Order: sequence, then structure tokens, then C-alpha cells
Amino acid sequence: MLDPQLFRKDLHGTVERLRKRRFDFDIDQYADLERVRKVLQVESQALRSERNTSSKAIGQAKAKGEDIAPLLREQDKLGSDLKSKELELNQVQEQLQNLLAGVPNLAHDSVPIGDEESENQEVRVWGDKPKFDFVVKDHVDLGNKLGMMDFDTAAKITGARFVVMHSHLACLHRALTQFMLDLHTGEHGYEETYVPYLVNPESLFGTGQLPKFAQDQFVTKDEGWYLIPTAEVPVTNLVRNEIVEAQDLPIKRVAHTPCFRREAGSYGKDTRGMIRQHQFEKVELVQIVHPEHSYEALEELTAHAEAVLQRLRLPYRVVSLCTGDLGFASAKTYDLEVWIPSQNRYREISSCSNFEAFQARRMQARFKQPGRQGNEPVHTLNGSGLAVGRTLVAVMENYQQHDGTIVVPQALAPYMRGISALQPIR
Repeated sequence: MLDPQLFRKDLHGTVERLRKRRFDFDIDQYADLERVRKVLQVESQALRSERNTSSKAIGQAKAKGEDIAPLLREQDKLGSDLKSKELELNQVQEQLQNLLAGVPNLAHDSVPIGDEESENQEVRVWGDKPKFDFVVKDHVDLGNKLGMMDFDTAAKITGARFVVMHSHLACLHRALTQFMLDLHTGEHGYEETYVPYLVNPESLFGTGQLPKFAQDQFVTKDEGWYLIPTAEVPVTNLVRNEIVEAQDLPIKRVAHTPCFRREAGSYGKDTRGMIRQHQFEKVELVQIVHPEHSYEALEELTAHAEAVLQRLRLPYRVVSLCTGDLGFASAKTYDLEVWIPSQNRYREISSCSNFEAFQARRMQARFKQPGRQGNEPVHTLNGSGLAVGRTLVAVMENYQQHDGTIVVPQALAPYMRGISALQPIR
């Protein structure tokens, strides 16, 4: 959530920055609510002051032995009026809170200006695209030929956008997960964390998925708990309603979890294969940092996600998302896009974002700054390190051979029990 002072001190400047994000802020509604809030606040303060004066008068009259009944009646009326006025004020403040809760984060000054994905800015490219002397197959055909990937049975068990994997392909999927965890904990300084896969609405509000993206969530009928769309939600919420000591920053956590998304807005997109599913797995990187260091942390976290692709020798590029393509809570995002040979294009495999204080304000996650009064919001960041299913797709397609077998990347050899290539099940 944005700092309310931004609107009070520079309403039109803030609204103009939001327009760059293709968000039209309702100035009239905000101005009306703010006007009423100010009036009610002044009236509440006046009544509170009158009540305090009345209390002193009662004490003085009582000490003198005077009749205090009229003063008590006045005190009761002041208390009743104050309670009513504070109720009105709370209602208006709640309306303001709800209005501001639907406002996206402001883009950092370094974010390229643009309206859509085509205006994202390429930052760097890594690796050589593989050259094939045969017609490349996509991961679905490769998986079918191996006899290890089954979408039809998954649809029978559950429905569309699910997959069943068997044998060495399932092993490769697990190997990718363990490889990522070992890399991030062993070399990048993250602490591995296990978290619940179900969260309450407050957790989703804290990281920005609610209320805006309610239609994309799976929710339990009785408890009202939500299946996590990403480990970002439970891991970042570890610091919700907490005050962290400055010396304990940065906090760096990594978690492997399944993720669940309804994909409500993706009708007709990527219906074939594993690119866009209702259930998939990710290894998620989260950093909680001092505000002065969050953009250094963004570069570091992005490099940590890139390291996975480099160790796997998978070609990729990094793009900086333009203002119109930024996620709701993000101030700046780098997308990592891996090369998918069958599509002859790069596809997103990780989004690495700095949310600055946006999530922290929603979560009331703060830190104690030595030598300063009060507490300040931390800055939060996260990124996939990586999406396991999409990494599996990239490995299958980039390492495919003319006979349909798939070579296991050298970085995964220690996790594959001596299996150097995936061969069709006989």
C-alpha cells in the first residue's frame, strides 16, 4: 500500500505517476472522503477536549462539595456524541483504506515507460541458442515419446491444466528442485524455510493478491483458507505485524512449494503442455531488507536466479518490465526469459521484483532504526529461483536429441542416480 501522505502532500503528482502505470485514480472520490475525514477529525478532537475539560470541572466541583449531577449529564452527552463522531470517522477512514488498498505501487524512476509487454526493455542476453539438424519437438511430444508425461490421465483425475509425470522425468523434475535449493542455500546465503500451503486472507492482502486478484485464487469452502499462488505469500508474511531489529537485516529465505492458480484471466493462452498450469512448483527467493539497500538486493536476487540458468547452460535474456506491464505490488521487476526452441522465442521463467515498502505497509512489517524515533517499513523483494516446471520444459527442449532422448545437464548429474539421458520406456 502506498503511503497516504503521498496523496495528501502531492495528490496530482502521485496521480500522474499512477497514470504511467495505466491506473486512473478517482480524485473526486478521494477528495470527498478526505474532506469529510478532516471535518470529522476536527470535530472528534473538539469533543474529546470538551470531555477532558468537563472531567476536570467535575473533579473540582466534587472537591468543593457542589452538585455535580448537571455536569455528569453533560459528560454523558459529550461521551455519546464523541462515540458517534468517532464511529463516523472510522467508517470514512475504512473507506479511504479500501480505496487506497486497490491502488498499485508507484514505478521506480528507472522503470521504462510503456503501455504493454512489447515495450519492455531488454537488459542483457546470456548463452547461445542451440542449433538442431532435425525438426525440434515440443516438450509435450518429447514427453509422450518417452512415455513419461501424461496430460490425459491428469485430466481424468482432475481436469485440464494438470500433468502426471513418470519414471526418470519425474526424477529430473525433483532433481531440478533439489539442485536449486542446494545452490541458493549453499552459495547464495538463503535460509531454507518450510511453510504452510494454505494461508488466511490477511496473508494474501499483505502481499497484494487480495482483494484485486481474488478470482485467481483457490479457496476452501468452510475455513476460507487459500491455496498459495506462490511461496512469496507465506514466506513474506513471516514478518507481518513484526518489528525487526536493523542488525537482523537482510533476511534471506528460500522455499520450495507447490503453487495453485486458477488462471482466470488466461482463457485460451498456453493450453498445451506445462507452460501454464493450475498446479506447479517453484523454488522462491525472498529478501527482507533495509530500504537503503533494496535496489542492490534486487540486482543480487536477480543474479541468483540467473545462476540457475547459467549452471544448466540454458540460454536466456533479462528484461526490465515497462510501467504498463508491472505487477500490482511491484516498483521494479526484471523478468528472466528462457529460450524455448519449439516456440522459437524466449518465455518467462522468473520475475524478480522490488516492492519497496508497498507490501510492508499492508503487512505492518517494520524495523527499528537506531538513533531514530519510531519504526519504519522494511523493503521486500522476491523472485522465482526458478519455476521448476518451466525449467523442466526448457531442459527437455534445449537438450533434446534427434532420436527423442534427452541429455541430462551436467549440473544435475549428482541428483540423477547415474542417469545421463532420458530414454523411452520400453
